[in-house]
Order: sequence, then structure tokens, then C-alpha cells
Amino acid sequence: MSNQPGSSTAAEPDQPVQGAPAGADEPGDDGAADPASPVEPAPADGGTPPARAPGAVVLALLAVGWLAAMLWSTRAAITSAEAGLTAISLSAFALPGVISAALVAGASVALAVTNLLARRGSERVTPRFAVAVGTGLLVGLAAAVVINLTYFDNATTNVIAGTTAAAAIIGGAVAGAGNARVSGAIVAAALGALVFVVAFSRARDPLFDLFGAGDTQESMFGAAKWVSRSESLLAGLLAGLLAFGYLTWARRRAERRDPASPAPRWPGYLLAGAGPGLLLLLAEVIIRVGGRSLLDLASALSEADAVAQTSLGTSRIDNGIWVLFVGALTALIAFGRTLGPAPGDDAAGAAADDEAAKAAAGR
Repeated sequence: MSNQPGSSTAAEPDQPVQGAPAGADEPGDDGAADPASPVEPAPADGGTPPARAPGAVVLALLAVGWLAAMLWSTRAAITSAEAGLTAISLSAFALPGVISAALVAGASVALAVTNLLARRGSERVTPRFAVAVGTGLLVGLAAAVVINLTYFDNATTNVIAGTTAAAAIIGGAVAGAGNARVSGAIVAAALGALVFVVAFSRARDPLFDLFGAGDTQESMFGAAKWVSRSESLLAGLLAGLLAFGYLTWARRRAERRDPASPAPRWPGYLLAGAGPGLLLLLAEVIIRVGGRSLLDLASALSEADAVAQTSLGTSRIDNGIWVLFVGALTALIAFGRTLGPAPGDDAAGAAADDEAAKAAAGR
């Protein structure tokens, strides 16, 4: 009889009130049952926007400019030499600098483009990675076209162009696979380390004399080893400081926009400091795989060239390892110095001291 016409609805408290949202009074819906419970409004973009790499456009411009400078200097060295054996040797010597610059340029431009996706609120990893790889491909193709149009049209030019394009693509993939802020710190630190290595070349001759280089082969070898170690140590120190500074700046900028944004933890600083060394080692792998034919041509010129190529390859690996460990340690130590006691530790410590003092006075 309760469902006959004219029956009172007030006698049925479980019946939904007309006009109320569907499901608002369902059993177990505590948030709707308690009108005093706070309801957090949904963000306008459907969720928290993903982290972006600040200053990515500036990094991209600097990295592309550095790649252009490396390509121009390599072309100037090759064209100024006599065609033939000297050009092959100079191409092999210049290849590592071009590959490292292409790797950083591909990563930096990919970061700048993926920032556009982040501004639109896209949190999906697959589209971000695909866009980053595609951006690296475009950078690599552009560099390869420039090399083919401005260098001599021979097998050496094709090797440089193809290896440079591959390095840019891999750089884009590296930028798209990791955290945007950490990737930005790696790019900034790696670019600073590359510029430092070129600038350090001006101090090589005074350092050779400082480390006791003489007329004997043993003294020259010992001085060269110490100069190389000094360069790697300083480059790693600079890379670690730049990585720490970039992540600190990115964290403060994110906190100003959103105080609830997560701050990078120590693994992020560790990876950012080690990133430049990892990129240098990755560049060496690209050189030995993609530029193998050019290195073999240069090594076959003479016994001295073979020894020089082997020595340079070993030196590059040692340099990458030193930059990796020194940069990681520097960034981690710098981050550790910013850590302090928890907000309640001081008050808890003071209260414990007061209790201890009272207990001592009552004895």
C-alpha cells in the first residue's frame, strides 16, 4: 500500500529527494552524506599539469648555436687542409665534438617542443616520447642536409652526416624518456661542460709546463695524463654545480606557481649530475658504431695515426667516466647541504631538553 497514489513520501526517508543528483544518497557515499565535508574542485584542465623544463627554449637556442659552431669549425678545418689524407685525419679528430653537440641539440630542442604538450596538460608518456623522437629526427635531418650542402661530397661527409643525424635522434629519445626537469638539468650541465672543454684547450700549454712536460716521451705522457685528469675533474665539478643550480631554480619556480608541486628528491639530483658523463659515454658509443668506417680510415693512414686514434678514444672514455662520477658526487653533496632538520625537530628537541633538566633538578 505504500506505493499507492496519495501515499506520503515523508514516511520513506531512504527515497531520493526530487531534484537531488543521482547517487548522492546511495549507501556508503560518505562524502555526499556529510554536507560539511570539503569538496575539492576539479582542475580546469582535468588534472595537475605535468612538470615542464624551465628555460627549454633558451637551452635549445644555445645548443643549436653550439652545434652550428661545431659544424662550421669542422668544415673550416677540413676545407683549409689539402684534400686527401689530411682531410680524413681532421674529420676523425673533429667527429667527437660534432656528435656530442648533436646529441645535446636533439635533446634540448625535444625538451622545448614537449613543453608545449605539458602546457596543454598532456600527461601521456607515449605521445611525449614520440614527439621527442620526431623532433630529434628533424634536428638530425637538418644537420645532415647542412653537412651535405657545405662539406665536400665524399664518403667522409656521408659518415659525418649520418652519424650526426643518429646522435640528434638519440638525444631526442633521451629527453622524451625521462623527467622533464631532470632532462633539462642534464642538457644544461652537458652544454656547459662541452663549452668548458673547448675553452680549457687554451690552458693546455701552460698546464703542460706546470706538470713537468720535458723533452722525454715519459715526461710528455705523464704531463698529458695530468692535464686530461684536471680537465675531467673541473668539467665534472662544473657539470654537477650546473645540474644542481638548474634543479634548484626549477623547484623554486614550480613552488611559486604551485606550492603543492612535488620537489625533486636526491635521486633526481644524482641522475642530473651524472647525466653529462652518461651523454659523453653515449656519444662515444655512437662514434664507435656510426663513425667506425671514418675512424678505421684515419687509423690506416699511418702507425702514428692509429696510436693517436686509440689514445684519443681511451681518453674520451676516461673523461666521460670522470665527469659522470664527479658530477654526480658534486650535485649530491650540494643537495645534501640544503637539507635541514624537520619543522618539528627543533621544538621536540627543546621539549626533551626541558624534561631532562626538570628530571635532573628533581633528583
